[in-house]
Amino acid sequence: RNAFYWFTMSLFYATLITGLCLIFSGGALIFTKARAQKFLTAFPRSKQATFYTMAIAMTWFSYRLLNLSPSDFGDYKHILLLLFLAITLASFYFVPDFLSVRATAGIALLIADTLLDAAFMREPSERLFLVGFVYAMIVLAFIIGTSPYLMRDSLNWLYKKALRVKLLAYSLIAYGSILLWATLSY
Repeated sequence: RNAFYWFTMSLFYATLITGLCLIFSGGALIFTKARAQKFLTAFPRSKQATFYTMAIAMTWFSYRLLNLSPSDFGDYKHILLLLFLAITLASFYFVPDFLSVRATAGIALLIADTLLDAAFMREPSERLFLVGFVYAMIVLAFIIGTSPYLMRDSLNWLYKKALRVKLLAYSLIAYGSILLWATLSY
């Protein structure tokens, strides 16, 4: 099923890593408030963030394209790769605004694919918490990918009141803890 047979992640590790990332993200919002705010509010239009996120998204997606099977348009993978690279380079010229947000949405979708592969064909009770989070992440990626200015507006709204940031941070920590607890049932 997966072209990355050598990188297939188990449900245990997918849930564990996701839980730890959520806890780390929530902790960063709490313990590095000023730094996190500066980074997050600058992120949507940051040239440096654009370079890194586009490089990661482009490399990962190019690798995925090069490993397509014949049943997944693999006979046309080189044409698809050239088309994708042309679109990526053209985006720097034609749609430079919020490009880091669009690339982040693409990375989120690639991560979601990896996490859903780990949960594929597992019992629903085992994968429920991870898959629920992943589907929420997919919806959010589609929203910010199509309307990236919403990320800027959401971050500005979030940082208008310290309570909002704390609620988000503690929610991330709580859900990350739930995912860590879920790993004990695998």
